[in-house]
Amino acid sequence: MKQFILLALSILSINFSRAQINEIGIFGGGSNFIGDVGSTQYIAPNAPAIGLLYKWNASSRHSWRLSIIYSDLQANDSKSNDPRRMQRNYTLETELLEFSAGMEFTFTDFNLHSGDKIATPYLFTGLSVANHENYYYLNGEQTSENSKSWAYGIPMAIGFKTNFLGNFIVGFEIGARYTFSDEIDGNIPDSEFRQSYSFGNINNNDWYVFTGITLTYTFGENPCYCIN
Repeated sequence: MKQFILLALSILSINFSRAQINEIGIFGGGSNFIGDVGSTQYIAPNAPAIGLLYKWNASSRHSWRLSIIYSDLQANDSKSNDPRRMQRNYTLETELLEFSAGMEFTFTDFNLHSGDKIATPYLFTGLSVANHENYYYLNGEQTSENSKSWAYGIPMAIGFKTNFLGNFIVGFEIGARYTFSDEIDGNIPDSEFRQSYSFGNINNNDWYVFTGITLTYTFGENPCYCIN
């Protein structure tokens, strides 16, 4: 995946080498987990999340985007409205570090060199990979396997952004991550623990959600799509 991202960026740099504008900044907000442990609510931040963002604006309607986000992902059966989970009373806490890359699409033109105050909703999607600790549950207690795994996934985010602070762009975003893994919550442990400690629905993969605010600073030459 890393080689693909570098190749895509190099191709774009050839086509737009004299038409580049950049954004770099931070993400701050919260996270919540959707899986076999904890609440089944889709948007319910219960742990802090913080990250870094970089965007390469290819036009006024789309941008290439890279991010790295860290969160201490948490889930608690006592917060669920499912009586079976409440009775089971499992608790999940795992450090998660996510890398994502993809494209951001704006609903309307977002020309940063127009000189106007502008705002637009946007969508983001691409690929993600998250590093997390491996666990299983022994007598109801979260127990470490002393190993880590990578959960590959697809980020799907919707947001709203504006440049009312000059070169600073402020946005609000809700981004769900569908993963191709059912190991984040310890549902399917490594093979040596699988038979004894699997639980929940083994046919549903894990999700997690980041909800928060982005703040990026813009710099670079006027892009070719700019009139001025």
